[in-house]
Amino acid sequence: REAPIPKMLAPCLLRRVVLTVPLVFVVALLLVDPVRSDQEAGTAIPAESRPCVDCHAFEFMQRALQDLKKTAYNLDTR
Repeated sequence: REAPIPKMLAPCLLRRVVLTVPLVFVVALLLVDPVRSDQEAGTAIPAESRPCVDCHAFEFMQRALQDLKKTAYNLDTR
């Protein structure tokens, strides 16, 4: 005949684990230093030397137009 203590102990341990695991994660998150956006890898390019968004869009559209012209020329020559 088994003792009633192990049957009662299992739910108690399960409840303790269910409550302890999230607590450990919360404490770990509080102790870890957050990564800041200024800690990115590589070198930072100053804003003065970076082209603006409009310049990037214009260059992209120019390249896309050149590609379309080349494709049209290649189709015409076939």
